[in-house]
Parts: sequence; C-alpha cells; structure tokens
Amino acid sequence: MLTINIRYTGKNGSAREFALEMERSGTADAIRREEGNLRYEYYLPLRNDPETVLLIDSWRDADALDAHHASPMMAKITALREKYDLHMSVERFVGAEENPSDERFIRK
Repeated sequence: MLTINIRYTGKNGSAREFALEMERSGTADAIRREEGNLRYEYYLPLRNDPETVLLIDSWRDADALDAHHASPMMAKITALREKYDLHMSVERFVGAEENPSDERFIRK
C-alpha cells in the first residue's frame, strides 16, 4: 500500500475552496471509485493555519497510483490547482506489515 500526504497551501482561503470544489463537483468521489484507491480524504489543521489543507491519499500499489496519474482525472485536478494557485508539499509512505505488539495501543 502507498499513502501520499499532500499539503495544499494557498492564500485567502484558496486551499479550502479547492477541497470544497473537489468534493462538491464529485471529483473526489470519482477518485475514490478508481481501481485501487483505498482512501482519499481532506483534513483541516487544528492549529491556526487557515491556508493549508491536508489530503491523505492511499492506493493499493504503485500500479494503481500510476494508472491514476495517467488518467484524465489528473488534468481536472491540475486545472483546479492552477485555478486556486496552490502550492504543494508531498510525503510518500509505503505500508508496513502490521505489528501485533501495536494492538495494545489501539483502542477499537
């Protein structure tokens, strides 16, 4: 599994407007329905940072992510990023096998 954290930063609330447009337009839901997508969720920071939105985006494997990047959906996302003049920082994580000793720290 691959998880990508993308922080979108803009000005005058543009990052939040971008995320709202992604949700309201159905674009985010369309991405969630793509083969291999496991998670596509936007979050707002609790600290006083009105100009940043975090996207957590998880995919089954690199092939699924590559297919997403090659899809027409990327042109739509890129156009919206440009519309809102967003800057991005990206972190990529590769899933690790579960560790049974972690269970004692997880409340379900």
